[in-house]
Amino acid sequence: MIEIKDLAKTFGTDIHALAGVTASFSPGKTTVIVGPSGSGKSTLLRTLNLLEIPNSGSIRVEDFSLTFPAQVTRADKEKIRSHSAMVFQGFHLFPHLTVRENVELAPRLHGKDQKAARADSELLLERVGLSAKTDAYPAELSGGQAQRAAIARALAMRPKYLLCDEPTSALDPELAAEVSKVLSELARQGQGLIVVSHDMNFTRRVADQVVFLDAGHIQYEGAPEDFFTSANERIVKFLSVYDPSENL
Repeated sequence: MIEIKDLAKTFGTDIHALAGVTASFSPGKTTVIVGPSGSGKSTLLRTLNLLEIPNSGSIRVEDFSLTFPAQVTRADKEKIRSHSAMVFQGFHLFPHLTVRENVELAPRLHGKDQKAARADSELLLERVGLSAKTDAYPAELSGGQAQRAAIARALAMRPKYLLCDEPTSALDPELAAEVSKVLSELARQGQGLIVVSHDMNFTRRVADQVVFLDAGHIQYEGAPEDFFTSANERIVKFLSVYDPSENL
């Protein structure tokens, strides 16, 4: 379980990205974080593995907790991050390594022998539909393939939680559908997912929980069916701008 309480993050003196948010994220479940641009979605996701350090509040990941403000050490970050892996909007694959080498790198750095790392990478690349691209370099991949490779790389450390920051927003609809299909299958298999997304179709179809952020505040946390039928004026206004026939 990941639990955050009264978490706040300010940039500069007047940008309150998070204004005391409280939420919980269960292993094996899919939480989709939605909200308008600038509402604090990515900041919230990045605080969950301390890519952003909160100014105040607390975070608990499994049996380890931190209360802020705190002098966060490297050991603290390693404990928090040992349960999660991040998938970025921009893929961030190492360009000088093949797809397989990208997937194998982190396990090898953590002491896994080459034979075991190779076997795992082959299984993961098959899982995301990239068995034919194991020896390709990132520059030879489409955007959808690169993002699927990034997902396989993140899964290589067997995280309880896969943190995805708008994984399809840089892709055209066809390539976005490839990535959404992989994430949907991971969710079906019980992989814990915490996804920032503007894709309401994906949210409706895959989410076990929806977190709706607006101006740094959580306005809704709960079941997707209640979110999409909510009479809350702010939620209704937010949903009204999305065409349900589109894969955003």
